[in-house]
Amino acid sequence: MRKFAPRYNHTQMEQLIRDFPNQILKAMAIGNGFIPTDADVDYANVVISGCGGSGIGGTVAAELVAGECPVPIAVIKEYGIPAYVGIGTLFLSCSYSGNTEETISATEQALSRGAKVVVIASGGKLIEIARSQNLDHIIIPGGQPPRASFGLSFPQILYVLHGFGLISRGFEHGLEKAVELMDTEHDDIVSKATDVASAMFGRLPVIYTSAGNEGVAVRFRQQVNENSKVLCWHHVIPEMNHNELVGWTEKDNRLIVILFRNTTDHARIQLRMESNKRTFLVLTPNVLEIWSKGNGPIIRAIYQIHFGDWVSLFLARLRKVDEMEVRVIDQLKAELSRL
Repeated sequence: MRKFAPRYNHTQMEQLIRDFPNQILKAMAIGNGFIPTDADVDYANVVISGCGGSGIGGTVAAELVAGECPVPIAVIKEYGIPAYVGIGTLFLSCSYSGNTEETISATEQALSRGAKVVVIASGGKLIEIARSQNLDHIIIPGGQPPRASFGLSFPQILYVLHGFGLISRGFEHGLEKAVELMDTEHDDIVSKATDVASAMFGRLPVIYTSAGNEGVAVRFRQQVNENSKVLCWHHVIPEMNHNELVGWTEKDNRLIVILFRNTTDHARIQLRMESNKRTFLVLTPNVLEIWSKGNGPIIRAIYQIHFGDWVSLFLARLRKVDEMEVRVIDQLKAELSRL
């Protein structure tokens, strides 16, 4: 597989977003070197622990393999773990820095209950724990924001699931094709993402997608929060049709609806989205659709994630904010470290 070279000088976050295809290629090389122990055990469930930019990979992966993985997968983003975690649980501890305190806490509890723990991190305390206790682990390149490292961390989850016999190796084809698509569609993605960011400028984004595509919506929300410094919310269809839809009662031109759509969504979901659009347009003129591209769920998800990352960058520039800055998170971590 070839390496895609950056085309010109740009800001650090732009470089990281532009380098997303290269991240996936690097991740594949790393993942192919993963050799698990106890791979012949029949695990009853999978639990993926991770927060923020480290946890979103678990959310996306769990959705993508739901139709293939024969055991349930839960994603936790807190200090505790479910009561069922124990012997028979494959526990993936995902923290880009390796120092996420919630993930460390959850991992220590999983170990105390006899779960099979696999660590995915760039270093930090989790890698220290993995080495000291001879845990299976994957080390990925460090030194950048977790949210800009999705391409490095997300594929490792798929490699771990494959290593333990829970999914086939078919996902590699999806990763390779996603890299090719991002390269061929680069100019179109950048152009359309610029237009979406311009439409979002000065407005409150409301993000909707189909239930099986929620990870994409969550990722976009997180990127708009962290890169663009904008509040927004998301929901999924059909669930929002049973509650949130009733909240659409007043005209508000400050709102902008972003619909992440797939031609492969269930036919009834398509009907619901078209009906919902008519409801939204009565109350706000700002409704946009971001249709995925690619033949396969992994390709489509990666396309929309990459598209959304570019939107968040361009929106940050329109707002004249530093897309790299996360001082409020750093302040919170500093306060917690003193307690």
